[in-house]
Amino acid sequence: MDYMDNIRGKLALLPDLPGCYLMKNEEGTIIYVGKAKVLKNRVRSYFTGSHNGKTQRLVADIRDFEYIVTASNMEALILECNLIKKHMPRYNVQLKDDKTFPYIKITNERHPRLEVTRRVLKDKAKYFGPYPNAYAAQQTKKLLDRMYPLRKCGAMPKEVCLYYHMGQCLAPCEKEVPKSAYDEITQSISTFLGGGHEAVKKDLQQKMQEAAEELYFERAKELRDQINYIEALMEKQNINTADTKDRDVFGYAVDKGWMCVQILYMRQGKMIQRHSSSFPFYGEAFSDFMSYVTQYYSENPALPQEILLPEALLVQDAASVLPPDGPAAEESGAAERAAGAGTAAPAHAPAAETAGDTSAGHAAGDGEPSLIAPSAEDASAADEEAPETEAETAHRAAAAVEAAAAGVVDAAGGAAALQEWLGVKVLVPRRGLKKKMVRMACENGRVALEEKFRLIERDEERTSGAAQGLGQSLGLESLSRIEAFDNSNIQGANPVSAMVVFIDGKPAKKEYRKYKVRTVQGPDDYETMREVIRRRYERVLKENLPQPDLIVVDGGRGQISAAVDILENELGLFIPVCGLVKDVKHKTAQLLVGDPPEPVHLARDSEEFYLLQRIQDEVHRFAITFHREQRGKSMVTSRLDAIPGIGEKRRKLLLKHFGSLKKIKEATVEDFRPLSIGDKLARQILDALRDEETV
Repeated sequence: MDYMDNIRGKLALLPDLPGCYLMKNEEGTIIYVGKAKVLKNRVRSYFTGSHNGKTQRLVADIRDFEYIVTASNMEALILECNLIKKHMPRYNVQLKDDKTFPYIKITNERHPRLEVTRRVLKDKAKYFGPYPNAYAAQQTKKLLDRMYPLRKCGAMPKEVCLYYHMGQCLAPCEKEVPKSAYDEITQSISTFLGGGHEAVKKDLQQKMQEAAEELYFERAKELRDQINYIEALMEKQNINTADTKDRDVFGYAVDKGWMCVQILYMRQGKMIQRHSSSFPFYGEAFSDFMSYVTQYYSENPALPQEILLPEALLVQDAASVLPPDGPAAEESGAAERAAGAGTAAPAHAPAAETAGDTSAGHAAGDGEPSLIAPSAEDASAADEEAPETEAETAHRAAAAVEAAAAGVVDAAGGAAALQEWLGVKVLVPRRGLKKKMVRMACENGRVALEEKFRLIERDEERTSGAAQGLGQSLGLESLSRIEAFDNSNIQGANPVSAMVVFIDGKPAKKEYRKYKVRTVQGPDDYETMREVIRRRYERVLKENLPQPDLIVVDGGRGQISAAVDILENELGLFIPVCGLVKDVKHKTAQLLVGDPPEPVHLARDSEEFYLLQRIQDEVHRFAITFHREQRGKSMVTSRLDAIPGIGEKRRKLLLKHFGSLKKIKEATVEDFRPLSIGDKLARQILDALRDEETV
């Protein structure tokens, strides 16, 4: 193939340098962006040797590539992140909806407020987070609103509101509030969110006792409720460490072409939340994991004091998830030293710690693994553990050799680059409590993937069972292949039809088909159904395609009769046909079968009825989407074709160059010159399109 000759020529010229590579498809679109310690080794690895199924799909789409040389691994890491954001390649790991996490913000205003926000700005406000979900952030803010009387309104009202009478606002709208009062409140909130809620709880307990002793029972009840809120919201701590650092602990697991990344959020030495993301990946596992981490911190600039990363996993070890420990290595080991090489650690980053290993337990009633900080005796004993075995040493060596051969950024190099970029301590722990926390994150990732695949298997069993149950309800010996049809038009304009295929209860999207209606004029649903059924099954007979066990039409008796007439009287096919009737809310209401059609009663909460709903919704979605495409094309065609001097060739050229009608209208006369369109014709095009807007 010509493109392979081009690729081989480029592979021979690849440099032995770090950088990023951009894979392109036959249309020139960037479909994958990756980074490499050694470009020559990494890019070559895609076109040699064997790959898993998902990577094979990526490689099958590659027709060309480009590369950008960088000065270091760190530059490659940052450049990869920026290129992914810019081009949004389909095969890259992307945060998508998880790009921004909620934070609690104390605004920098004369009268500060508490807000939940997903945007961290340089506005001198105080930010706390991130919170893995908006509910946790909103609940925490609700608790703080009860406890601290900051203003709640966006614009200052003319008179006091209910919050003032409830003791939850200082009423700056009516009286002057000194800055010292706000400073005291914001300091208390900062202490609370920084992990000092125990001290706040003790203070509230003391005030509650004083109020009860003075017979202020209503006040005592309010304070008691606040204590209960704190206990309910803040006491779900799963891991404790001896220090009070803010840490983000990362772990990942891979299986069947999927990756799960787990983030454990530790604040003031306690684990407060966990976040999980699962997605398909196509490149090398650890490189794609590091891409995820880089994107995460590029969108979440409120950094912790320390970041813990796992070691790289070999693909063949992915199922086990947890690589063997090296008990003799110091906790941070060579990876920590590499991470600190060539860059000064920030002021808050202490020297490497050597806490020993501890056992994992379970928090009572929590269902989450719990790790307790070791005592000094435990740490000392752990430091004296036996050295790494020969098998474990060989395993590490094999992993390092394979990673180096592929040009993949290793764990130490990735940690070093991330530390240099973010300016906070990034460790790859080899033993002790930090290693336990990373292993716990990896184990959670493994469990999450297992659960995902179990759910998929269960859904497959249910959908397959639903298809069999539906076949039994219809009196069919077997029901494997279902073909469903739906028509779409607006008052007869741009009439189209669509067919979807379900095999064993699951959609087979490669077999979906679209039809432009050719012979029917006006909104005639019955004749449209006749034409499409005729065209579909004439082709089935001519090309000896698989015949369905059941045909589903969107409609009632008229549509069923039209389909049966064509199948039996014209084509000699005796395939069961059923119709799906919708109610006034456009939801699946009834199944009709037979000639004449009779209703088949299915329980609304049955898997069989749910399968029919899915089929009807899917074929309707597919038909509507196709109709919108055709309607949009016809509008563009008529508007451009109405301009003198614009034929089909120029119309296609304009749309390909500018991308849309809107961008053509926004263009200047000079923008048309690369298309060999003169200034006079360009002005005519712009005038014609802009005149339509003013009509």
